[in-house]
This record gives sequence, C-alpha cells and structure tokens, in this order.
Amino acid sequence: MAKSGTKTTKTEVSVDDFVAAVTDEQQRLDAIKIIDMMARVSGHPPTMWGPSIIGFGQYHYRYDSGREGTMCRIGFSPRKGQTVLYILDGFQEYTGILSQLGKFKTGKSCLYVKRLSDVDETLLEDLCARSLDWMAEKYPDQAVTSQ
Repeated sequence: MAKSGTKTTKTEVSVDDFVAAVTDEQQRLDAIKIIDMMARVSGHPPTMWGPSIIGFGQYHYRYDSGREGTMCRIGFSPRKGQTVLYILDGFQEYTGILSQLGKFKTGKSCLYVKRLSDVDETLLEDLCARSLDWMAEKYPDQAVTSQ
C-alpha cells in the first residue's frame, strides 16, 4: 500500500480554541457563521485538520499514482487577510452561482473571500451543498458519517 502523501490530517485541537485565537474580530465572527452553515449542510461537526483547516466529514482518496490519504469533505481556514473555503470539486460547474456570488477569488479548489459580507451567503451555502453532493457521487461507497 502506498504511503499517505498528505500532511493535513485530522487533529484533536479544539475548533473553539482555534476560532477564539483568530485575531481579526470580523473574521472570527465570519468563521462562526461558516461553521454553523457547513455543519448544517454537511451534517457533520467541525474538526480541525492540520493546524488551520476547520473541516466537516471525511473521505479517503487514492490517486492512480498510488498516493492516498484522508481529508475533510468540505472545510475552510480563516487566514490572515482572507478566509479560504475548500470546494473540492473545483468551480467549473458553478459559473452561474459564481457570477452572482459577489466579491471573491478562486484557486483550483479554493474560494477566497475577505469578508463574508462580500458574498451572498445563500449562494455560498448552495455552492457548499452542491460540492458535498458531488463528493457523495464521487465517493458513494464511503459512509457519510461523523468520524
């Protein structure tokens, strides 16, 4: 079996303690709202992944190369100056939502927002729910239970 190549693993760090340490007050309040939303749409409690990702649920992946690992199904990280939301299926299927979402930037599977108030929260929740639906289709043999 190939060794896991991921450095981001689930930890026992308290999500509440991590959020309380976010120095920007608005970003801390945004994190609390995102936790509530992601917990609601995923059906999973928040868990720390690595030192800075708050994740919900988990799945096991294996690439054709043999590299494999376990990661959260959806998550986010309140980083200095912006909050990064991890939408694991990317954004190519979501041009309609993105065109109306508000002010943001994207990476391969990352959505960057400075403030939650910069985006339409209802559309953001829809985007997260659709990403979770994609995860359920891609990894149907994995139970979607709290781990």
